[in-house]
Amino acid sequence: MSTATTDPTATTDTPPLPREHLLVIGTLLVASFVVILNETVMSVAVPVLQDDLGVPPSTGQWLTTAFMLTMAVVIPLTGYLIQRMATRTLYVAAMSLFTAGTVLAFASQGFAMLLVARVVQASGTAVMLPLLMTTVMTIVPVARRGAMMGNITVVIAVAPALGPTLSGFVLDHFGWRWIFGVVAPIALAALVVGARYVVSVAATGDQRIDAVSVPLSALGLGGLVYGLVGIGEHAQGSSGTPTWLPFVVGGVALAAFVARQLQLQRDDRALLDLRVFTSGQFRIATGAMLIAMAAMFGSFLLLPLFAQQTLGLSALETGLITLPGGVVMGVTGPFVGRLYDRLGPRVLVVPGSLLVSAGLWLLVDVDADTSVAWLVGANLVLMLGLSATFTPLMTTALGSVEPRLYSYASAVVGSLQQVAGAAGAALFITIMTVVSASGVDAGLGEGQAFVGGVQQAFLVGALLSLVLVVLVPFLRKADAPEGAPAH
Repeated sequence: MSTATTDPTATTDTPPLPREHLLVIGTLLVASFVVILNETVMSVAVPVLQDDLGVPPSTGQWLTTAFMLTMAVVIPLTGYLIQRMATRTLYVAAMSLFTAGTVLAFASQGFAMLLVARVVQASGTAVMLPLLMTTVMTIVPVARRGAMMGNITVVIAVAPALGPTLSGFVLDHFGWRWIFGVVAPIALAALVVGARYVVSVAATGDQRIDAVSVPLSALGLGGLVYGLVGIGEHAQGSSGTPTWLPFVVGGVALAAFVARQLQLQRDDRALLDLRVFTSGQFRIATGAMLIAMAAMFGSFLLLPLFAQQTLGLSALETGLITLPGGVVMGVTGPFVGRLYDRLGPRVLVVPGSLLVSAGLWLLVDVDADTSVAWLVGANLVLMLGLSATFTPLMTTALGSVEPRLYSYASAVVGSLQQVAGAAGAALFITIMTVVSASGVDAGLGEGQAFVGGVQQAFLVGALLSLVLVVLVPFLRKADAPEGAPAH
């Protein structure tokens, strides 16, 4: 293995990427930013939709949760799709789905139609991030991966952070339909540009999809998240499903899915090859990433609800709360990546995890007297911490597996990220709903009970962040696995 590959300071000795590869990565980055932006655009819009479409918070949050859940169900397919289809073909299919879903959302006449549109959007979005990560791992030299993954961090973290700001501006000036009306032409442009400039970067095979694994994956991941959401709906009397049933169905299906993959991967026929978990660094990095994602999406969903319902902020004012944090992540993402290439993960993730935890603890005591400046500051601390953790965690996780497993590792990371995001959002809303309902039953006013629910939800998130703090010191920079191509 060459010195340029193993020495983390040797980035200057690595030749630059060919122009056609830079165009592919650049196009995928822009397209991924656009599609993932839609993961959180509905967070600020939920209170508006409650009035316009007549739905409670536990129902309205499905516009975000269903989006992430659909991604979690579809992403396991991407390991197979990336190996089976040419990069350009897969890109065009994904962006076509996303564009169609965006147009359908713009034309929606009710909640059900809008929910379907979000699912169609998510079906396209689900392919983009694993396709981007696998492409980077395939064509970017080891010594430059941290810097490139820093750009991907901008996509997976900054886009959701800016979603509420964009949503708030559009809601205040044009109405909720134009959240999608603004995105539709951009998505169409990305589709046209990608069809022209995206080229295939890896060989395709003749793998066949396992028809049994697909429904098992959907039932397993879907059942667990639906169970979390169902707890909140049950507290409001809006769900007739027993709270334990989705967890049982999801747990059994997920266990069957894992058993099926372990059997199929012996002959390299798994839908999702679980041998990626044989790497200890992959397990640690992925586990830490799940906690960070759950905290991020839970706070992204709950903070706007608190700002609007308790502080009485407008949609635009609420969206602006997350803007400074999004800008900080955008600026620091590539810089964090370059530091990772030089110094490894621990110098970044240890202080980063402490900042994530501090940001959540700052939100534990919010109430009707909390200032907007306090919310902005807490979110800024949280986003700075996430910026320092996401790139090292993702680069370490993917870099610790064999090159032939890159597409599966990307699919596993992408699937679990979305499950964690959906579960985090559902968990925060569930705790808020249950505690609020208990407060009302105990004689508290609705406003006071709501604040109590928000405080308890952020407390659970803050306690969860302590697990992240404990995990990250065990990370080390993953050298290129044996058999990796020399660059």
